[in-house]
Amino acid sequence: MKKKLAILRNDPWLEPYAPAIEGRHEDVERKLHELVAAGGTLSDFANAHKYYGLHRLGEGGWVFREHAPNATDIWLIGTFSDWKTADRYKLHRVDDGNWEVILPEDALHEGDLYKMLVTWNGGQGERIPAYATRVVQDPDTKIFSAEVYEPAKPYDFKVKNFKPDVKPLLIYECHIGMAQETEGVGTYDEFREKTLPRIAADGYNAIQIMAIQEHPY
Repeated sequence: MKKKLAILRNDPWLEPYAPAIEGRHEDVERKLHELVAAGGTLSDFANAHKYYGLHRLGEGGWVFREHAPNATDIWLIGTFSDWKTADRYKLHRVDDGNWEVILPEDALHEGDLYKMLVTWNGGQGERIPAYATRVVQDPDTKIFSAEVYEPAKPYDFKVKNFKPDVKPLLIYECHIGMAQETEGVGTYDEFREKTLPRIAADGYNAIQIMAIQEHPY
């Protein structure tokens, strides 16, 4: 006999919704199994951005990686190649659907825009890398592209030894630009001054920020 979920045992008012709650729980368990099926951990998956995407190499140069098991070829294209394919920017398949290209120092520069040109059986298309750390929008065409972002002075976090209280972890999902009552795109300062205090007052100890986008505010 399947064990009853604690949330249903502790709250009889939820009983009419038990099938939906149990179904969602099963979906979560299924997804967790899928994410760690290759032998890793959930923490490994959450930190995949440290492996995938564009990174500096310690000895100089760059490495770019993407997981694309159904791809037949992948190139980096961008302002550095006039948005055309070039052999030096072609990725090679590594293992388990992973692709990689190692580039010299002069192949990319701060501010370069780029995407991937991916081919697969039956088609091809331009794609923004899944683990791009910075994406910008052209003000005229409105097209998004990844950007090589390497500021001379990276952001210096003010709190060096932050230890969140996560027992239990209570997450509030938010969108900074939409978190205001007035019309328009909300600013980071408005979110910090008006919205964050209300989130904390309601007992949440973590936020999940949706759709972070640079804007001039």
